[in-house]
Amino acid sequence: MNLVTLRTVREVRNHLAGVRHKGKKIGLVPTMGALHAGHASLIQTARSESDFVVVSIFVNPLQFGPGEDYLRYPRPIEKDLEICSQMGADVVFLPEVAEIYAAEQRVFVDVTRLGDHLCGPFRPGHFRGVATVVAKLFNIVQPQRAWFGEKDFQQLCIIRRMVQDLNFDVEIIPVPTYRDADGLAMSSRNAYLDSDDRAAAPTLYRALTTARAMIENGERKAAVVKDKASRIFAEQLRIRPQYFEIVDPVELQPVDEITSEVRIAGAIWLGKTRLIDNVSAALLKHFRHVTCS
Repeated sequence: MNLVTLRTVREVRNHLAGVRHKGKKIGLVPTMGALHAGHASLIQTARSESDFVVVSIFVNPLQFGPGEDYLRYPRPIEKDLEICSQMGADVVFLPEVAEIYAAEQRVFVDVTRLGDHLCGPFRPGHFRGVATVVAKLFNIVQPQRAWFGEKDFQQLCIIRRMVQDLNFDVEIIPVPTYRDADGLAMSSRNAYLDSDDRAAAPTLYRALTTARAMIENGERKAAVVKDKASRIFAEQLRIRPQYFEIVDPVELQPVDEITSEVRIAGAIWLGKTRLIDNVSAALLKHFRHVTCS
């Protein structure tokens, strides 16, 4: 089946009405384009787990703040369409901004608390923009399932909570982070890195995996783990750390004492490029308490 490109909400709804009439289950992979191997993995996973796959490509202005890279965000549409076709997508929804925001937006989706830490304080309004556009896409496509990468773990948690609290009839499926051989998480923004910055970029993953190893080997003090990460970043002068936090994996609140599974997340700047990444960690070694009589 040939890939179909649709550009309006009406076209999508009309096309998918026929798909539903045939009893097919619809899956959605929301993207901002500039697709890479990580996105390909999302689409491929969706293809294997649903009857009909819709990929949306929309650079959402609502989630970019002042001074961020909305205008220079890469938009290689022909390459993106080729990847969608190769990975087996059935439809690409490729709207213009005026189609999604036909009038000045006055209704927003704001998931509280989950954006209080990690990226939230550094990107005010970002997650409100993400939640709002994803809510729109869910209403337009009405998928049974939607796939999101774990690289944007805070976004994943926020979308899950939005679906729960607003009773969307869609299952959110997480897909593990896709990485280069040196551990760098795939990101559309990696294309901005020059050769020296690209060589330094895996330092973030090294800090995260070092922190995970410390926790798995019994370190319970978050401050000790974070101090080690700070020293790793200090070894690489090109890096400007923005944050490095250890949080609970549901509410995304910082923890001081590690007693159960946590998420370790960090953000760094390399030149004008901001990179994020995260890993999960849990205590593996349990030490027997000895009671003295």
